[in-house]
Amino acid sequence: MVVIVMGVSGSGKSTVGRELADRLGWTFVDADDLHSVENRRKMAAGTPLTDVDRQPWLELLRARLVKALDAGEDLVLAFSGLKRRYRERLTVDPQRERWVYLHAPASLIRERLQQRLGHFMPAALLDSQLAALEVPDDVFTVDVTPPAGDVVQRILDGVGLKPHVGGPRA
Repeated sequence: MVVIVMGVSGSGKSTVGRELADRLGWTFVDADDLHSVENRRKMAAGTPLTDVDRQPWLELLRARLVKALDAGEDLVLAFSGLKRRYRERLTVDPQRERWVYLHAPASLIRERLQQRLGHFMPAALLDSQLAALEVPDDVFTVDVTPPAGDVVQRILDGVGLKPHVGGPRA
């Protein structure tokens, strides 16, 4: 099974995704970690990525999902998923994938981005992400205004997953 946690930068994909994976005892992959050096440089400089910039990254992510599904590896992927066609590209096996859209008021997300340290994605790019976002209407949607633990519980309940019996992984 794969759960893809999506939303704009600052919506909590990494925090929520990592905690969700820990609670389930699953592998966590942050799509940001798989961006090319050039893409990271562009974003750090305040330049939004184009579809052409994203294409090799999307192919790499798809290959990672195929590998997980073929191996029976349970995986949580944090991925922006801004456009429907990106989400379609990463839908490998709809029967074994669950999409979760994290959202909150833009003001809260901007505040989170401004407080975040050491990340290549500047708060200045939030407007371009919000403009590019094609809000999904066919996925489980969660407001991320509450604390991350509450959001994770809502996801577990909403997509019908049970935490790992032994508790979080060490």
